[in-house]
Amino acid sequence: MKLVLFDCDGTLVDSAGLIHEVMGRTFEAFDLPRPQAEATRGVIGLTLDTAIARLMEQSRIDSRIAAMTTHYKAIFTSVRSEGHLQEALFPGIADMVQSLAGRDGLLIGAVTGKSRRGLSHIAEAHGFDKLFFVSRTADDCPSKPHPAMVMECCAEAGVDPKNTIVIGDAIYDMQMAKAAGAGALGVSWGYASVPALIEAGADHIAHVPPDIIEWMEASHA
Repeated sequence: MKLVLFDCDGTLVDSAGLIHEVMGRTFEAFDLPRPQAEATRGVIGLTLDTAIARLMEQSRIDSRIAAMTTHYKAIFTSVRSEGHLQEALFPGIADMVQSLAGRDGLLIGAVTGKSRRGLSHIAEAHGFDKLFFVSRTADDCPSKPHPAMVMECCAEAGVDPKNTIVIGDAIYDMQMAKAAGAGALGVSWGYASVPALIEAGADHIAHVPPDIIEWMEASHA
C-alpha cells in the first residue's frame, strides 16, 4: 500500500489572492501596513499564526499575533463570499486526483496549513471529501515543516513513510516530507520557485498535473 499526501493552497487550489486580501485586511485592522503580495505568498503553507509571525518578523507568537489570527479566521468566510476572490482548482487537478484515487493499492490524503474548516470547504466543494482517506490540518498538528502531519497520516493509514509521497508547492512541504522520511514531489505552478523546491529536498518537479501520474508510474509502480 502507498500513500499520496497533497498540500492544498498552491497545490490543489489557487488561493493566493484570497489569502493576501484577508491578510491585508487583518493587518489594517491592527493599524499595521498591508504585507506585500510576494511576502504573503512566501508564508502560504505555514500554520496561520506562524505565517503572521513570519510576516511581522517575530520569532514567537505573542498576544497580538494570537488576536490577529482570530481576526483573520473571523473575516475569512465573509471576504470569500464577496465573490471576486475564489479558491479555484488549478487546471488539470480534478482529473489527476480522480485518477490517483481510483488506483488499487494507493490511498490519497491531505496535509495542509489550512484549518479543518478550510480544508473541509475545499474538499466538499470539489468532491475530494469522498476521496481523501486521511488528512491533517493546522488544527491537528504543529506547523510545517514539522513532520507530525505526515507521520500521523501514515500511522492512521497504516503506511510506512518510505511508501509515502508528499506533493506540494512550498519549501515547507518538501522539508516536512524529508523530515518524515517520505518522498517529496514539488509542483511548479504554486508559490515557490523550482530552485527553492529543489534546494528544500524535492525528489522531482511536476510542471503540469499529469506529470504527477507519470512520475508515480515510473518511480513508484
